[in-house]
Amino acid sequence: MELSVLNIKGEATSKKVTLNAEIFGIEPNDHAIYLDVKQHNANGRQGTAKSKERAEVARTTKKLKRQKGTGGARSGSMKSPLHRGGGTVFGPEPRDYSFKVNKKTKRLARLSALTYKAQANGITIVEDFKIETPKTSEFVGIVNNLKVSNKKSLVIVAEYDKSLYLSSRNFDRSKVVTVSELNTYDILNAKNLVFMTSSINKLEEIYKD
Repeated sequence: MELSVLNIKGEATSKKVTLNAEIFGIEPNDHAIYLDVKQHNANGRQGTAKSKERAEVARTTKKLKRQKGTGGARSGSMKSPLHRGGGTVFGPEPRDYSFKVNKKTKRLARLSALTYKAQANGITIVEDFKIETPKTSEFVGIVNNLKVSNKKSLVIVAEYDKSLYLSSRNFDRSKVVTVSELNTYDILNAKNLVFMTSSINKLEEIYKD
């Protein structure tokens, strides 16, 4: 697939970029995507939910009534889960929700997600640009020119650019990431991927066989 390279005004230049079929044209694997996104969401869970069991609640342990002759079931401590305010049975405990996904599976998932974006014409290539001083309005102006401001976009750069990152931070419909930070969840969560020309080259370096 061949795409025109745009400038920051949103105008097509004479340059063109051919997307590598080994990155943007593979046979997508939906199960690999499922595993990678599931791991991403699981890693984001705090796992701090906790309820008190009967040994942890502050209730009296005095026997409530005599053992026999009341016509009802025997009853001991108020800590029993049968009583209001008693301990919880099989309640949540702090736990780690993360799990392992093989590197090759994660790689396949990312390439599958990139392929889906290419098939949906959701990729834009723009010339490398810099924002000298952090300014949200300047970043928003560029995104508007590229016609991706009304939908979620992911701007992918080759190396970390502090000014560009700070300029985009307050614009909630766009996120700036480096090629090394690219993950399956962010790719699928964005409607449009905006690659700088240098980031395409960096991507090919990382994912070349």
